[in-house]
Amino acid sequence: MAIGLSVLTTFAVNLAFAQTEDKGMENFIELSDSKWEEVFYDSCTEDWKNNWSLDGKEAKITNQKNGMNFSAGPEAFNDAHHAVLWTKQDFQGDLKIEYEYTRTDKELRMVTILYIQATGSGKPGFDEDISLWADKRTVPSMKSYFNNMNTYHISYAAFGTDNTIPGKDYIRGRRYMASGLGGTALDNEYKNTGFFSPGVPHQITIIKRDREIYMHIKNEQKEMLCHFVNSKFPPITEGKIGLRHMYTRGARYKNFKVSQLSKK
Repeated sequence: MAIGLSVLTTFAVNLAFAQTEDKGMENFIELSDSKWEEVFYDSCTEDWKNNWSLDGKEAKITNQKNGMNFSAGPEAFNDAHHAVLWTKQDFQGDLKIEYEYTRTDKELRMVTILYIQATGSGKPGFDEDISLWADKRTVPSMKSYFNNMNTYHISYAAFGTDNTIPGKDYIRGRRYMASGLGGTALDNEYKNTGFFSPGVPHQITIIKRDREIYMHIKNEQKEMLCHFVNSKFPPITEGKIGLRHMYTRGARYKNFKVSQLSKK
């Protein structure tokens, strides 16, 4: 009888989880089909300097017909080899971010990050407009960002710094409070996803709506939806979008588009 009860309980939990996931997909589709107004587009085939600015002098960036190849420096654990590309443009309100991402490194460690609506802390020397203190990020150490910025952060195609196991990746959301990295995680985390193999194009769609972030990932074989919830921090409402590659990491980007939820 105890065994039967255990099986029944497990089934009920799995069913509830599946229903939650289905509801999440329904919400994502409904949001995605809402009225959006395109406010930024870069095919990533023309000169990246037209739309982006760079933190980090060791990065290599080339634009080709198949997209923008962006690689951080090759030396692991040297902060000067981190790299971040920032949109020159700022974005307000609820956003939909779409782009094709193809991993070009074969690293089993380190992290790729998307920053959503970053602003400075506003403290002396760290203006809300982060372009005004870019000189403080020529060595783009992680602490320069989480200690001095307010932004959402999504790690993906991400691995621990001492990982040696292929496929042991994770996707995690954070909300920087300009006061360190501890305690900044958003609700929900995804591990061992089976996505982001080198050379495989992935279509990524991010929707940031109020205190929730949806991340839909799709390749030719499969798709998944991540859902992050900001349940305990102040909301993020404006700022720049950034692409971070930790040292040794690289990827190709194509057709990068940002839309705002229409108020009409």
